[in-house]
Amino acid sequence: QVQLVESGGGLVQDGGSLTLSCVASGSTFSIKAMGWYRQAPGKESELIAVIGTGGGAKVEAPVKGRFTISRDNAKNTAYLQMNSLRPEDTAVYYCVAMSDGDRVSWGPGTQVTVSS
Repeated sequence: QVQLVESGGGLVQDGGSLTLSCVASGSTFSIKAMGWYRQAPGKESELIAVIGTGGGAKVEAPVKGRFTISRDNAKNTAYLQMNSLRPEDTAVYYCVAMSDGDRVSWGPGTQVTVSS
């Protein structure tokens, strides 16, 4: 029983920056890793970044060098710092938590729109 809520999405110009936040609540003690996915219209959902409880992080190739994932353990919050945004980054961004027992929780998503 993990609940996730994303925030920070919005409209930004080509080349701009946004920071997304994901606050976890409920059985947060069971969370092993948190990450970010995105889904553009007509496209499959794709993994963007993941961070483990120990702080190990990975950012996928399409956004590597532009996006950074981090976390604040005290606040049960994960962040996605997005720089040098491009129109191709336009998507709904979803926070995900992986918990004990191979359980996966999803947030409702937050829209990021990058204008050309």
